[in-house]
This record gives sequence, C-alpha cells and structure tokens, in this order.
Amino acid sequence: MLRVSVIVPLYNKARYIGRCLDAIDGQTEGSFEVIVVDDGSTDGGEKLVEKRGDPRVRLVSQENAGPGAARNHGARLAQSPVVAFLDADDAWDRDYLRESLAWMNRTGPDVASVTWGMRLYPRQESTEESWKTLGMPQGLFRATPETPPGIIVAMLANMLPSSTVMRKQVFDKLGGYYAKYRCLYSEDAYLYLKMLLNYGAIFDRRPLTLRYEDASELALNLKGARPIEPFLVDPDDLERDSPEQMHTLLREVLAMRALKTASVYGYWGLSGESRRLMKRFVSRRHWRMPYFATAVAGCTPLGGWAGWLARAIGGSRAKA
Repeated sequence: MLRVSVIVPLYNKARYIGRCLDAIDGQTEGSFEVIVVDDGSTDGGEKLVEKRGDPRVRLVSQENAGPGAARNHGARLAQSPVVAFLDADDAWDRDYLRESLAWMNRTGPDVASVTWGMRLYPRQESTEESWKTLGMPQGLFRATPETPPGIIVAMLANMLPSSTVMRKQVFDKLGGYYAKYRCLYSEDAYLYLKMLLNYGAIFDRRPLTLRYEDASELALNLKGARPIEPFLVDPDDLERDSPEQMHTLLREVLAMRALKTASVYGYWGLSGESRRLMKRFVSRRHWRMPYFATAVAGCTPLGGWAGWLARAIGGSRAKA
C-alpha cells in the first residue's frame, strides 16, 4: 500500500522541475506516488516530466486555474492516506518523507499535519533561529481559545505547501486549498488557518525543506501591493468551519493580519482598501497590536505620501 502521495503543481517551471523530481526520487522513504499537475504551462515543462519515464510519476493536465486548484486536482487523484505537496521550484532533504511519516505514526489521527523548517537559497540560511524568535513551537501544537493570535500569525507565515504534509482525510474534509477566482497568493494560509482551528499540528524546526527564493515569483521585488489574502476577502467559511469556542481567536488573527495588510495598502497609496479592511476587521481595542498606527495612517493620504517618500529615498540609495 502506498504511504504518501506527492503532488507537484507545475506552471512554467521547466528550469526547475528536474531538480524537484530528483529530490522526490532520492527520498529514503520509497512507498510513494507522484502526481504532477500541469497548470497550463507554456514552456514545455510537462514534456520534461514525460521524458523521465518514471512509472511512479503520473502527469495530468488542466487549463490554467492557479496553484490551489492544481494542488486540489492532484489531491483528488491521490491514493494514499497522506498527501505531500512540493512546488516545482523547491526541493526536499532526502529524509523529508520518512521523517514526516514517522511523526504521523507517533501521533493520533487528531494531528492533521507536519510542518518543517526550511533552508533558504541562495542565502543558505535556516529558519531555525527565526522560528525560535517568533515563538514557534517544537513538536505537537494544539490551539486553544487562549492561544495568542501572534503565534497563529507566525505559523501561517511559515507553513508553506512545500514544507507541510497533511492527512488526506483532513485535507478533503476542510476543502483543500483556496481556489476561487484563480487565487495566486496566500491560498495555502486559508487552508492552514482552518486546520489550526480544528486539529493538532506538528512543527519541527529541522530544515528539511529546501526553498529556492530566487526561483519564486513571489520572492521577486513587487511594483505594488500583493493581492489581499483570501481569508480577509472571504472569511465567512472560516468561522462556519471552526468550533464556536475558537471564533474569538479567529477574529483576533484576522484583525492582526488586516492591520498589516492595511499598512501595506496605505504605503502604496490605496487608502480606500485600507479603510475597508480596518472597518471590517479592526476596532479600537486592537490598538496594542503591531501595525495599528501605520494601518490608521494608511487610511489617509499620509500613508501614501510616506510610502512614496520611502520608495524615493530607497531608489536614490540603490542608484548611489
């Protein structure tokens, strides 16, 4: 019986897909299948997958619908009780799958996932120390109504598809990754927030995920604000699908994230979006949260002027 299904969403990553599949092929855990979901690539990456001729690798195709939809497509085809996702431009340490399954075997079915620390390239830095600084747990974690919202926010920032293995039964029950509107940003955090409010999770600081930031579009310098996270656009399902006793924690997490996003939108001069976020998720009682002052400024022209000045100074320094 297969122990784990590895799902690789592929969209215009021909340069990196060989490295990704080599990392899977080199795993010390051998009982797996690989489902590569070609999400409408135009650079021939799917042909490189076919040329490998590996019987454990299945290639399926879909019209371009975004990474969440591609991963969900692969999960629907998965035949194993555990699903692992690896982006086509990332890789794993050779013991990633074996150690993930070992954690799941040591815990009960109420533990839904295992998330690993990362080694970031080309910086060659580990996330181990930053996890400690953020207060990220080591080992089993289960949220309670008393959990500080900052811990959940830190987890969401460090739980990536390439670093998180999940029980398929839980993945299916929670509806998979957010895939509406061809979502391209934070579709994973929507799922992980829902999961953390309902199940236990394992966090292991060892950097068994190899993340190549130079190969990721989201790691590139942006010329504007990123899209608003889907849990701030479409939060109703999160409350519906979480226990009532966790609703206050959920609202505090959303307020904390809304403050940061409102600050960013204000920095880019989008004060209307900042005001909308503040009105929906934030109240005066959140004044102690990080980014409160900058979010308030972002609701006015002051935020846009400050952002313009910061970008102008930064550009001048870069040219010097």
